[in-house]
Amino acid sequence: MSRILIIGAGGVGRVAAHKCAQRPEEFEEICLASRTIERCRRVAAELPRPIQVRELNADDAGRVRRLIEEFRPDAVINVASPYQNLPIMQACAEAGVHYVDTSMSDRPDKVVYDYGDQWAFGEHFERKGVTGLLSLGFDPGVVNVFCAYARKHLFDQLEAVDIIDCNAGSHGLPFATNFDPETNIREILAPAFYYEEGQWKETPPLTLSREFEFPEVGRRRAYLMAHEELISLARFLPELRTARFWMTFTEEYLTHLQVLRNVGMTRIDPVDYEGVPVTPLRFLKKLLPDPAALGPRTKGKTSIACVFDGVKDGARRRAMIYNVCVHERCFQEVGSQAISYTTGAPAVLGARLILSGHWARPGVYNPEQLDPDPFMERLGEMGLPWGMEELNPSDPTQRTPAGEKAESETRTP
Repeated sequence: MSRILIIGAGGVGRVAAHKCAQRPEEFEEICLASRTIERCRRVAAELPRPIQVRELNADDAGRVRRLIEEFRPDAVINVASPYQNLPIMQACAEAGVHYVDTSMSDRPDKVVYDYGDQWAFGEHFERKGVTGLLSLGFDPGVVNVFCAYARKHLFDQLEAVDIIDCNAGSHGLPFATNFDPETNIREILAPAFYYEEGQWKETPPLTLSREFEFPEVGRRRAYLMAHEELISLARFLPELRTARFWMTFTEEYLTHLQVLRNVGMTRIDPVDYEGVPVTPLRFLKKLLPDPAALGPRTKGKTSIACVFDGVKDGARRRAMIYNVCVHERCFQEVGSQAISYTTGAPAVLGARLILSGHWARPGVYNPEQLDPDPFMERLGEMGLPWGMEELNPSDPTQRTPAGEKAESETRTP
């Protein structure tokens, strides 16, 4: 049995705490830490057994290390802000503790898509004999494992993948984000980069779109976006020639976002307000609904898939691996909507696999670098069953193929 420290008590932290608490035979002791200890106490009150709670400013690596030395965890699950990834990784590297996070590190003053600073911890983790596992949410995370599984079992040569993400749920509010508003809005409005025919390309945000048929949801329009899993997939799956990420948005959401951008509320640089520097996007975040509170009112499904193209036994092959998650079922189980659920549950599974030895590998890794089989075998028992569908590579009407040209549709100025 192991001791687990969870840093972050938002919607994803709630899911991680519930999932760990459900497995007393694996997680003997749990500690939940956050800058706001009241959040920790509220989550602790929901759980079927007692856990420890701590107040923690995770911006400070020294404070994180002192908590690690006090609680003595076998692994740390970081579901805090991506701005805090580096100090938490530093503390884990110094203390010699396994580490799992759910997204790439970022900076508040600049949108960053670069794993370099996190990969640089590899030597430190290797010397300590512990594992650092990066970006194991759903996308990024589970989709990376889907790619590794497809390469291992479905294709002799995996050439292309389109990662498609549809939240077909509804919370009934005029405008709200399903995870941290600052992170969500920043990534949507960042220039869309993608990997195509072995080259990195870029286009303005929300200018390329395409219709996909999503499992159990139907045909929806999705927009090409920048996303961190593309960076690691292009690096660690060298035969991959094309990798792109697409996400759906409602017209109402896009209209609100366009207005907010037009009036400057999505800016990430400070502006002077009566002598006080204020970052508009951070102020907007304070005004928007807390994603952790959306669970009771969110209905419907998420449908996330990888559409693969490649060669098997000398013939063209197209296939899809996917997961469909129901918001209401997630809330009934853990008190959170499906976006938080599909992020928190995989992180806990990653910690389980490290602690059980299946993914224990000194150094720092992205999910596609590790054996996908033990993860795929256990994903269903974590509440995320997956399916596979064989697609007809010669029938473009069955699903949108990875090589088909996207439509141009400018949504923002």
